[in-house]
Amino acid sequence: MSIGSLLRGRGYSRRLIRNIKLTEDGMRLDDLPARADTRVSAGQELILSERERGTPPEPNHELRAEILYEDGEVVVFDKPAGMPVHESADHRGDTLANLYAALYPGEIFRPINRLDRDTMGCVACGKTRRSAAVLSGEVKKIYYGLIPLTRLSGGRVCAPIAREEGSVITRCVSPEGQYSATCYRVIERFDDCALCEFILETGRTHQIRVHMAHIGLPLLGDELYGGDCSRFRGQALVCGKMEIISDGRAVVCESSAVNILKEKAYV
Repeated sequence: MSIGSLLRGRGYSRRLIRNIKLTEDGMRLDDLPARADTRVSAGQELILSERERGTPPEPNHELRAEILYEDGEVVVFDKPAGMPVHESADHRGDTLANLYAALYPGEIFRPINRLDRDTMGCVACGKTRRSAAVLSGEVKKIYYGLIPLTRLSGGRVCAPIAREEGSVITRCVSPEGQYSATCYRVIERFDDCALCEFILETGRTHQIRVHMAHIGLPLLGDELYGGDCSRFRGQALVCGKMEIISDGRAVVCESSAVNILKEKAYV
C-alpha cells in the first residue's frame, strides 16, 4: 500500500499527513526521500518528521508527580492536588505543563484529559501530535469522590450544565445548558461520608461537582458548590482509574490518591 494509506490506517489524520508532507524531509523510506503515494512493504523502515508548533512553558525541575505509565507514545501522570494542568494568569511555573517541560525538554505538552487544579489522579499526555489525536476520546476514566453519608446506593444524574451568569468559573444546572449525564455508585460507607465511583457519559466542566451538588450531595471540600470543608480544602475527587490503548495494548493505570480519600474519610 501507499505510505498515505498506511498512515491513515494507523490513525494519522489527513491534516497531520499534510503537515508531515510540508516538512522538509518529512518522509524517508529506507533513508531515501519519499512521498505519500510511495509504495511501502513489510520490513522497510519509515521515518516521519514534523515541525513542532507552539512554545513549551518554562521548565520547573522542583515539581513532582508520579509517572504511572510511559512508553514512546504516551505518559500518564498521577497529578497531585493543588497542581493545575495548564498555566494561567494566576499560575505560572507551578503546573503539570511546567513539570512536563522539565522532563521532556523542547517537547510540546499535549494532555489528553484535563483535571481541575484540586482534583487528583490520572492525566495522560500524548508525546506526539499523532498519539494525542489517536488517544483523544478513546481514554476510559473512572473517578472516585467523597460525598455526605447517604442511603442511596447510586443512580444517574441527567441534567444540562451551563456557565453561571456573571461567572467565568462556576457552572450550574440550567435548561439552557448542554446535555450532561453522570452515573454514580456508592462503594464504601464511613461514619459520616461515603466513597462514590463516578463514570461520565459526557465531559462538561465541573460535571461531577455540579451534578452531585444538584442532588444535594456536594463533594466534600468543594467550597464552590457547597461542600463540607472541615476536612478537605479542595474537592475530594480523584481520577482514580484510566484505561488507554497504546501500541495496540490495553493499559490500565490506577492512582494512589484514592487512598488519600479513604484516609481522610476515617479521620
